[in-house]
Amino acid sequence: MNLDHLAIWSIAALATGCIIVRPFHWREATFAALGAGLLVAAGLLDWREALHAIQRGTDVYLFLVGMMLLAEVARLAKLFDWLASHAVRSANGSGWRLFSLVYGVGTLVTVFLSNDATAVVLTPAVAAAARAAGASPLPYLFICAFIANAASFVLPISNPANLVLFGDQMPPLGIWLRTFGLPSIAAILATYIALRFAMRSQVPDKITMISTPDPLSREGKVAGWGIAATAIALVATSAANLDLGLPTLGCGLLVLLVAALAKGRHGLPLLSDSLRGIAWDVLPLVAGLFVLVAGLEKTGITRSLAALMQAHAQSNPMRLAWLAGLVTGLGSNLINNLPMGLFAAATAANAQASSVTKGALLIGVDLGPNLSVTGSLATLLWLIAIRRDGTNVSGWDFLKIGLMVTPPALLLALLALLGYFPGPGS
Repeated sequence: MNLDHLAIWSIAALATGCIIVRPFHWREATFAALGAGLLVAAGLLDWREALHAIQRGTDVYLFLVGMMLLAEVARLAKLFDWLASHAVRSANGSGWRLFSLVYGVGTLVTVFLSNDATAVVLTPAVAAAARAAGASPLPYLFICAFIANAASFVLPISNPANLVLFGDQMPPLGIWLRTFGLPSIAAILATYIALRFAMRSQVPDKITMISTPDPLSREGKVAGWGIAATAIALVATSAANLDLGLPTLGCGLLVLLVAALAKGRHGLPLLSDSLRGIAWDVLPLVAGLFVLVAGLEKTGITRSLAALMQAHAQSNPMRLAWLAGLVTGLGSNLINNLPMGLFAAATAANAQASSVTKGALLIGVDLGPNLSVTGSLATLLWLIAIRRDGTNVSGWDFLKIGLMVTPPALLLALLALLGYFPGPGS
């Protein structure tokens, strides 16, 4: 390794470490942007290469803004408060029933709207539900963080990283479901059991029962129906093998406009407050991560890994698949799963990886990030959402739970995948 390569790896490691630790309580985006800027300023990455890396994330940026816009409209229209009241009533005074209810709803939101939607849209509703029930919100908020990744490979749209990894080689929906159906069930059930065990002393047996909630406002109904329509639009867009970013942004803007009209003369504040409430610093965070990965790719790591992958594919393809899943799972926690998806996609393309190896890579990229707060973009969005609500979780506290939840879920999901194959193209 020459000095330039060592410098690139050092900058990437330092930036990632700062994102985890957050020295001086600076936002994560600051360290990602500083790391990316340092690569360019030091001449380790040409500015044109950095710009190209940022442009690679265009669809992701559009997708995130659309989802955050939907969440803001729903929050300001008090849709979350209304949903929280109904959730608490359905729990019928049981803290564990509320736990299971939140987990089930989180699974559905992740599957049909994506893991980022669970972090952005569901998390505020869960916080409101817990407070309405007189319970500490943190155990229920952890559900949003972990199910956002555990259920994120049920469908191609369940995680933007799926689209990054497969690109224009996305399997048809039927093959996708046959390949990832059983691993998804294993991941969802294992995560539920492990998370329930981890939260056993924090979830109350009894919670407060509440009266019938007030009726939902007109703009709240618009937000609710808009989110449902967005889910349908995303499934249809994915089935047509089209990019998700622009349709998601379009849905978010349309819901905002219709909700503002439904609010009448008070619609203009809803427009401005929704735009102001978006966590815009997520965009430089993601862009910075893409630039850091471009720097790592320049060190030749993808070519080296591709050569290693080809060697293992000839001698022991099943062992290669296991290694691929476990290494990408761990690696996602070091550089975030979206850049890791790009990294894994480039390596798999260079190595002409089989379907079983690509499947293992996907599970590692989607499920492995549950280990730490930096593992996935959804978890970073979740952190932003809970901080806004007045709650905070340190990287160490998250890691302690991640170590209990992630290894069994990841191993069982990979076992389910590798037990299923031979699959398409293997």
